Amino acid sequence: MASTALVYMMTPALACFYGGLVESKNFLNQLFLAIVCMAIVPVQWCLFGYSFTFGPGNSVFGSFNNAVLRSIGLNNFYGENSDPINALTIPSLSVVAFQSAFATITVAVISGAVVGRMKLIPYMIFVFLWSTLCYDQMARWIFSRQGWLNQMGTIDFAGGMVVHFASGISGLTATTILGSRSDFDPDALKTGQTHLPFTVLGTGMLWVGWMGFNGGSALAANGMKYWARVYLVMILPDIFYENTKQTKKRCLVEYFPQS
Repeated sequence: MASTALVYMMTPALACFYGGLVESKNFLNQLFLAIVCMAIVPVQWCLFGYSFTFGPGNSVFGSFNNAVLRSIGLNNFYGENSDPINALTIPSLSVVAFQSAFATITVAVISGAVVGRMKLIPYMIFVFLWSTLCYDQMARWIFSRQGWLNQMGTIDFAGGMVVHFASGISGLTATTILGSRSDFDPDALKTGQTHLPFTVLGTGMLWVGWMGFNGGSALAANGMKYWARVYLVMILPDIFYENTKQTKKRCLVEYFPQS
């Protein structure tokens, strides 16, 4: 549950991260587009999203067997094989809450692509439909042991494909269909029309949240969780350092061009 709380914190962290990058006129809109996912997705997840992903079914689709959290007891792995008497690991409701946080932040990632391009009501409908038709199916194929990609040996630790791949492709598709932002100013960053301190704040909150994102995906405080934290502490700072160096180089070229 501690990991679940950290992952839920990542959605408002993402709102701050994206909010600091958009124009000032879209700042509050960006915050709301991300936060509203926390009101829609958990409801959809408890109604039938969890059942579609981890409930009984075939290798492609789940079922309504666990809709509105029916037949939920204690389970042995990822919500499967519910057994209220001889539970092997963790309560099903803990898995429901943890996976709900994953579903929430996945669709919130897309908000950064559609801000300034989509009105609120269509966006809220999009969040509900996308979670049902896209995320639940992708999670079924990869996270569930019944999924066809999982059975082929696909390994997705902490949602690299289910979360980032799905949201990235969907965000690119949405921007292609919707077109440019309304009254977009390409010089917004240079003229100080952004809130970059919020981006720094969101980055720090996301960093902390990843402790639950990766660590909680191990489902236990064991060796796998240890290596997940090693990855966070050792690998990601190197990536951040390299990105920072490239950013500095671009800034130097932009402001001090060679004659």
